[in-house]
Amino acid sequence: MNHLEVELKNLKSSLLEMWSIVISQHEKAKMALDNHDKELANEIHTNEKLLDAFELKHDMDCENLLVLNNPVAVDLRFVLAVLKINYNLERIGDYANYIANTIRKSETPFDNKLLKDLNIGQMFDTAHLMMVGAYEAFDKCETSHVRHFSELDNKLDQWNKDSFRILSEYILKYPTESKQALELFSIIRKLERVGDHNQNIAEEIVFYLDARVIKHKKLHHKPNN
Repeated sequence: MNHLEVELKNLKSSLLEMWSIVISQHEKAKMALDNHDKELANEIHTNEKLLDAFELKHDMDCENLLVLNNPVAVDLRFVLAVLKINYNLERIGDYANYIANTIRKSETPFDNKLLKDLNIGQMFDTAHLMMVGAYEAFDKCETSHVRHFSELDNKLDQWNKDSFRILSEYILKYPTESKQALELFSIIRKLERVGDHNQNIAEEIVFYLDARVIKHKKLHHKPNN
């Protein structure tokens, strides 16, 4: 294994480590929201600094690889993909931290029935499927793990759209709970954006592995021949 191969292997390993932390952050965010667990929310907030450090490290590593090693072909696509995946992972981590901060500042638990009506648990689960699928695709160099992302992202989009009507009706019925309703609307918007960022990551994985640019196109299953 030459020097470039070692550097690329180390970069991939470090990115996957960051990725696993991001996935864990969102799992904890769901648990913290369900249980109004401020201690867990504080843990998420603390871990955010680690993700910021990972992002800076990966940016510098990629820049050094480009300048000092002049990678070409698949190696170049890998470094370019890592740069963009790194950014999207950091943003996904930011959303978990936002949810955690909302819980930390909230004085009372969120209405469990409202959480269920808004399908927030399903939104978390769907976003989790996308994060894990993207992780597996990158780790195993297999794009089949991300071909269903358009369908999952569409679900998140629909739940986001439905939330406006549900929360409007809730505020009319319980005007004193409008603050909590608006906080949940912001959380839903963040979960919808998690889907968008995972879609972006999937596009970069396809670019890296298949040398295909699919930006602004839908990811889907390949037809059976």
